[in-house]
Amino acid sequence: MAAAQPGATALKVPRGRTSSGAIDYLSLSFSGLRGETDAWCSRLSARGVVRGDRTLVMVRPGLPLVASVFALFKLGAVPVVIDPGMGLRSFLACVERTQPRALVGIPLAQILSRVCRRAFRSVRVRVPASGSLTARIAQGAGAPADAACAEPGDLAAVLFTSGSTGAPKGVRYEHGMFEAQVGLIRETYGIEPGEIDLPLLPLFALFNPALGMTSVIPEMDPRRPAMADPGKIVQAILQEGVTNSFGSPTLWRKVAEYCRARDLRLPSLKRVLCAGAPVPADLWDASRSFLTGGRLHSPYGATEALPVSTVCADEIDPASTRGACVGRPVRSIDVRIIPISDGPIAAFRQESVLPAGTVGEIIVRGPVVTKEYDALPEATAGAKIADPVTGGVWHRMGDCGSIDGEGRLWYLGRKAERVETPAGTLFTEPCEQVFRVHPRARRCALIGLAGEPALVVETRIRGEADVRALVAELRGLARGHPHTAAIRTFFFHRHLPVDVRHNAKIHRLALARWAAGARAHQTA
Repeated sequence: MAAAQPGATALKVPRGRTSSGAIDYLSLSFSGLRGETDAWCSRLSARGVVRGDRTLVMVRPGLPLVASVFALFKLGAVPVVIDPGMGLRSFLACVERTQPRALVGIPLAQILSRVCRRAFRSVRVRVPASGSLTARIAQGAGAPADAACAEPGDLAAVLFTSGSTGAPKGVRYEHGMFEAQVGLIRETYGIEPGEIDLPLLPLFALFNPALGMTSVIPEMDPRRPAMADPGKIVQAILQEGVTNSFGSPTLWRKVAEYCRARDLRLPSLKRVLCAGAPVPADLWDASRSFLTGGRLHSPYGATEALPVSTVCADEIDPASTRGACVGRPVRSIDVRIIPISDGPIAAFRQESVLPAGTVGEIIVRGPVVTKEYDALPEATAGAKIADPVTGGVWHRMGDCGSIDGEGRLWYLGRKAERVETPAGTLFTEPCEQVFRVHPRARRCALIGLAGEPALVVETRIRGEADVRALVAELRGLARGHPHTAAIRTFFFHRHLPVDVRHNAKIHRLALARWAAGARAHQTA
């Protein structure tokens, strides 16, 4: 891209406000970004980072993240990216298991590596990432670096899952997988060089240079996405003519509410990619009012396989209570439904595939599907199925769902969060859809207690009379559908626990443990 469009803007980093209140950005061209990446290559090499080195990246989002990661790729080193929001104990466990030889980090990260010596004992090289962006750019580009040769099967990076239903796991990405991802994203959504992206998840800014898009770094703390100011997001979109953005349903619901309250439209947006959790019906509906020049899309996938399928607002029935439609598989991705099993499956058997309309476990195969976890052979055995015919692997998404007669995939919920009852199995998404129409149950969670289903609702209670009225209303909704008729136990919680990365995935297993000692509200 630096050769094809050297003067085009690659990155815009906010650095304050102008006298008129506009966002003041530091801009960097594709040529400048290549120069910054070469400067990082020189810095990393001078410190002793060499080809094959696992390098823990603990830098700020924006230019430091993009330039340092691409410099590591160029050197043939392997970036290790761990979400710091997962909590210190989980973070340190991930570092210790990954065994990085090098660390690229801000001063706080450097201090942490000295204090928590056991977790960081494999680190032999430390590269500081400090100083102002303008100062680093002003120093010059440094000598151009030759890119290391890489084969499609070579290890490119280790990225970690969010750990929403278990401990975070390192996912081994190969260079061929990244190349396939870029191609599928470009093809599926019709993205063209010259577009402008607002990446509300920092890691997605890494796709933009390869896609030829300008990255407008948002004014938000990526560790606390739920605290983001929607006004700043909207201002950036309107001011910069943003055409594309990726973010969670939690973030885009805040933007939708902000736009509705002010009767605002975002006409420059061609597409919004919303993922991390199922998109609720009210957000699908609201998107039609503020996305006047584009559509809301929801790509389905996981850290281990992305993208798998995609669906847009035009294909959604907001009144559905059969689960979340996540669309048709993208090109080159195969999706199958097999019987639900909690144990390992040694080999794929075509005769085990369930027919259309049957609920089971979702498995996928294709060029973006990762082959194994890092240093976790048991987890790999539990999540991967060898295909004796092709020699490849199928990935078990950990989700339950079905494929309808039109070839569309339906997501019903996480396999680990299904609720087994004497009357049958209940799945989170179709059950929660029934209750989310209630204005005080827009965020709720199905859980199981001693084989009985229950619902936890995020709301504030205003006395016993309020409890009785709300329970009666929720029970009335439950009776209206066969699959929720057995739900007669309700809990109320001020803030449901969610993942840090998206602030959208509810930790239902943690809620079930909480509910075991909380006050239950039951009705006939």
